[in-house]
Amino acid sequence: MYYVYILQQIQNKDFYIDYTEDLKKRFRQHNREVSCNLTYYEAYQTERLARQRERKLKQYGSAWQGLKKRIIG
Repeated sequence: MYYVYILQQIQNKDFYIDYTEDLKKRFRQHNREVSCNLTYYEAYQTERLARQRERKLKQYGSAWQGLKKRIIG
């Protein structure tokens, strides 16, 4: 499985969007650098699908704004 995930930094409330095959490991790596919360994730069968979704969220503001509205309020 591959995961598209969204982290929110605790200190400055910035968001970070990426994808990975090992979500737990990647979350631990992020928390070593900056304290953050796992805000949201989606699971995909293939890396290609996860990469496509990540790019869509990063490149198209409307996709990210719609998701942000659903998960944050």
